[in-house]
Amino acid sequence: MQANGLDERTNLLVEEYSTSGRLDNITQVMSIHTQYLESFLRSQFYMLRMDGPLPLPYRHYIAIMAAARHQCSYLINMHVDEFLKTGGIAEWLNGLEYIPQRLKNLNEINKLLAHRPWLITKEHIQKLVKTGENNWSLPELVHAVVLLAHYHALASFVFGSGINPERDPDTSNGVRLIAVNNFCVCDLANDNNIENASLTSSNFGIADSLSELEALMERMKRLQEDKEDEEASQEEMATRFEKEKKESLLVISGAFDDEIVSTDVSRYVEDPGFGYKDFARRGEDHLPTFRAQDYTWENHGFSLVNRLYSDIGHLLDEKFRMVYNLTYNTMATHEDVDTTTLRRALFNYVHCMYGIRYDDYDYGEVNQLLERSLKVYIKTVTCYPERTTKRMYDSYWRQFKHSEKVHVNLLLMEARMQAELLYALRAITRHLT
Repeated sequence: MQANGLDERTNLLVEEYSTSGRLDNITQVMSIHTQYLESFLRSQFYMLRMDGPLPLPYRHYIAIMAAARHQCSYLINMHVDEFLKTGGIAEWLNGLEYIPQRLKNLNEINKLLAHRPWLITKEHIQKLVKTGENNWSLPELVHAVVLLAHYHALASFVFGSGINPERDPDTSNGVRLIAVNNFCVCDLANDNNIENASLTSSNFGIADSLSELEALMERMKRLQEDKEDEEASQEEMATRFEKEKKESLLVISGAFDDEIVSTDVSRYVEDPGFGYKDFARRGEDHLPTFRAQDYTWENHGFSLVNRLYSDIGHLLDEKFRMVYNLTYNTMATHEDVDTTTLRRALFNYVHCMYGIRYDDYDYGEVNQLLERSLKVYIKTVTCYPERTTKRMYDSYWRQFKHSEKVHVNLLLMEARMQAELLYALRAITRHLT
């Protein structure tokens, strides 16, 4: 899982700076994985700046509304600037009551997509596209949904990687210092191992985390060997999924009272108390199961999104494939390692928390490969990213490089975005049929 050549990375950063006039910390952290960054920047540039159904100021305002669901002031501030630069009306920045009704009408789908996408139905779509002066055309709605899902997922990446706002250019080796949850490290961009101090201070010796690494590699090897033996029955596979799904709901990332939301953020949020954590509150005792083969990205979502908002499907597809297949065949200090099972477990665990099941995947693998501290981290980053702490980041895979943990965050971000899109696009398909 190591970083690519420095020249390629430098060229990409120079190109990004000359296009957008700024080099933000997200780009710097992602630049550890240049192939992925290229794909990410291409799709984000297309969504925000290229021809598309929505006017430019709308695009940035929708990004603000999406980021606000997770109190991500980093992204909000970035898009407040862009909103004004593209001719947005300054008064809208006073809050949701100042915006046009048709933008207000996105509040419900924004809230559901961010926290409980499984609740989105064709009725939500019909309400938005029904005739009237504030209606959305289907291409506009698809553009809006792609932006919402993109910025919910990007908030996960920002908090998961501990990205803080750019400060005055303190630079170290030519790379601006990046703060990880108020803990300044330039390691994220330079990819050194986590300092030994942070390993020993958490009551774990280096020997412990090394043996954890060996044990994980042993389990990966065993899973690959077992695959050649007998496969579990369909019933057994379904049972394992249900068990994993139920358990994922019990993974708690720490007791939190209702967070206090700053007014800068709250002005862009309707129903701030609505979140993933309390889905049982309204009589939903369990997550319904979305069987992936009934509505897949490859066979259904991709063509629908591409038809209504041309070319975005290709760009998203390239980005999903890129992150899913990204590997340097290394794990911490080991080389020539096939990390396929591990990458798939991370991606599928996120989908499992959203109730999405792949019939051909054995969810027993998730339990064997993802230790509890990693599951807590994944759930927090994916479902309530604003609660992520540096301690959570440090507590899993203690021998791994920062670049490998950034790779994990890229996988979580894309898995989350795809899950949101699957639910929204399925509802649009049902509306159309």
